[in-house]
Amino acid sequence: MDKIYPQFEKLPYPETSFNGQTIIVTGSNTGLGFEAAKHFTRLEAARVILAVRSQAKGDAAKTAIESATGRNNVVEVWLLEMDSFDSIKEFAVKCESLDRLDAVVANAGVLRTEFEDTDGFEMTIKVNVIGIFLLALNLFPTMRKSDQTTGQTPRFAITTSLLHSSAKFTERKQPDIFKALNTKKTSNMKDRYSVSKLLEVMLVESFSEAMKQGPNADKPVIINSVNPGLCYSDLGRDLKGFAGYFFSALKAFMARTTEVGSRTLVHAAASGKESDGQYLSECRVTKPDAFVRSKEGQDTTKRLHAELITILEQIQPGVTSRL
Repeated sequence: MDKIYPQFEKLPYPETSFNGQTIIVTGSNTGLGFEAAKHFTRLEAARVILAVRSQAKGDAAKTAIESATGRNNVVEVWLLEMDSFDSIKEFAVKCESLDRLDAVVANAGVLRTEFEDTDGFEMTIKVNVIGIFLLALNLFPTMRKSDQTTGQTPRFAITTSLLHSSAKFTERKQPDIFKALNTKKTSNMKDRYSVSKLLEVMLVESFSEAMKQGPNADKPVIINSVNPGLCYSDLGRDLKGFAGYFFSALKAFMARTTEVGSRTLVHAAASGKESDGQYLSECRVTKPDAFVRSKEGQDTTKRLHAELITILEQIQPGVTSRL
């Protein structure tokens, strides 16, 4: 798999105006999401919603952003638990009250090296894959309604990783991929985060294609995946032992600052139709790993898409009609 990566490439400072826009950033009380929210606020967004797990941490982030940008009454704190399907659905219902929703940066994610079952799903796959696409489908109607009033195509950007290129992803050889991923006995948790990022990249492509051919084809939503590079952040905070020490050492040697990494998220949220279904890195559309582009990769993407559609329908009947 392709592994060459310009980690030290200089990234452009965001200057695109988000004047009047409403933007949601998940996982935004710290790290990449926090820095991205700060940029959106600085760039004249009308509403920046911090979708976070903790009210107290969200309030602290709101205060810090307002102090740094000198803009008040822009940032709002809304609670969202990405490991709870009910929370995702409740959050989306609350979003229906918005007069517009221009962009969503789905930044919240987890990195685990130990198997944890929750609601019948392994935590990494539940949060990084199933939860994100459940959130997307639940927000698409509000985003499409926004398009009708603003004339601007809404954007849904998912924070992924270059590590999608290092995934072994042996589960793809099983008859039911998601079932294999949710089976503790056969799970390779050292590979799990990379696999979750690979699935994000593949499913962004398939969701984009499905929307172009579905009943809402005349009401487009741009969906893309964005690699921010290795950055200083809270990602990996749950790692223990050697894995934790190694990840910390790697960040100390190679990591970008969270502000620099967040520039890629802002770029993705501002990107147009050229980014739809695409993988972005270094603030431009680029090619994902060769496996994604291969025949096997494309065939696997079709299987993943069909399986995920079934899972999402089981969680929330009728939700996939929003594609």
